[in-house]
Amino acid sequence: MSKIPIIRRYKSFATLVATVLAVVLLVVVACSGSDNGIDGDTAIDGLPPEFQRLSEVWELLNREAIDGEDIDPLIMADGAIRGMLRALDDPYAGFLDREQFSLESEDIRGFFGGIGAEVGVRDGAIIILSPMPDAPAEVAGIRAGDVILEVDGESIRGLSLLEVVQLIRGDRGTKVTLLLRHLNSSEPVSIEIERDIINLESVTLLMQVGRIGHLRLSGFTGTTNDDLEDALERFERSQGIGLVLDLRNNPGGLVSSVVDVTSQFIGDGLVLYQIDARGNRRNWDVKSGGKALEIPMVVLVNEFSASASEVFTGAIIDNDRATVIGTTTFGKGSVTNLWPLDDGSGVNFTTARWFTPNGSLIEGEGLTPDVMLEPLKEDEDEDLQLDRAIEILKEQLTMGG
Repeated sequence: MSKIPIIRRYKSFATLVATVLAVVLLVVVACSGSDNGIDGDTAIDGLPPEFQRLSEVWELLNREAIDGEDIDPLIMADGAIRGMLRALDDPYAGFLDREQFSLESEDIRGFFGGIGAEVGVRDGAIIILSPMPDAPAEVAGIRAGDVILEVDGESIRGLSLLEVVQLIRGDRGTKVTLLLRHLNSSEPVSIEIERDIINLESVTLLMQVGRIGHLRLSGFTGTTNDDLEDALERFERSQGIGLVLDLRNNPGGLVSSVVDVTSQFIGDGLVLYQIDARGNRRNWDVKSGGKALEIPMVVLVNEFSASASEVFTGAIIDNDRATVIGTTTFGKGSVTNLWPLDDGSGVNFTTARWFTPNGSLIEGEGLTPDVMLEPLKEDEDEDLQLDRAIEILKEQLTMGG
């Protein structure tokens, strides 16, 4: 985390260099055979001719910039890579230094130090998708839809999603202060949060009156499918007759997990397909052996249901498995990969887009429910959306039996 202030210090240099690749590599190659380090006839393997001017910039900075001899090539290279990724106009592109890249792998193990809130990008702003139940963020007053403006007094303008996440994360017991603007509010608020160890529990089941199960999926992690099977067994032992599957504020997760989870409810066909940068298509088929193929259910979504939760929703709609109710979903349907670099740092960017089985694009569009509901108001004590979902499910059960 110590390198973030340095990144801001050299933000003007990153902007100046814009789309520089590895500056040191360019200088070494371009300088060979030339007194001034510039040789228009020198080819750089794997790079377009336009990159020749990058060595010119490096030479100018070293020769003409105030204190240019003190410029750190590593800091410049890091800033240059960030500039290149920003030039992609990809909201999910970002660079992580070695420390940040190492921390990013923690949530794969099922826990990490932080505040317990999922974040995403909408219209260029970094927003809270979902504070996890009972986690420090929710306890402190963080809400879905909050726009993050500053972290610990520093503006996040120009930082990538990954960089902001790394600023917010930290050791248990330490504190972080976020300047936020709540949804439908013009005045920012400052909230201090004490970090804790965040355990990723993604499945909860509460039985409602009338043997209706309220099955909430808060994410799609490596353990979600196993936890779902346990929940379905508890539902059966409780002699449940129908499910409200709640994906509200579900920010998504692993594609392998959503395929497994969707396959619990759909017997065959496609879960989704994806198209990569070269136009190649990959189908993700339903797996056999689902344990909830015949359970009557409705699916509840909202404007913060994103990514893998939208994949699940699209498969449910296109396979006519259940009625989907709520509000139009977030519209995050892309594959982002975090690639390790040789020095232990990494870059993240979009490599493919997801489509529902019938070909609906998720990215930037979202999915429209079968039954539209009004968004919940902040001051509502009752969960009117859940009440309506249970009501619709009971109507379907009555008609069916």
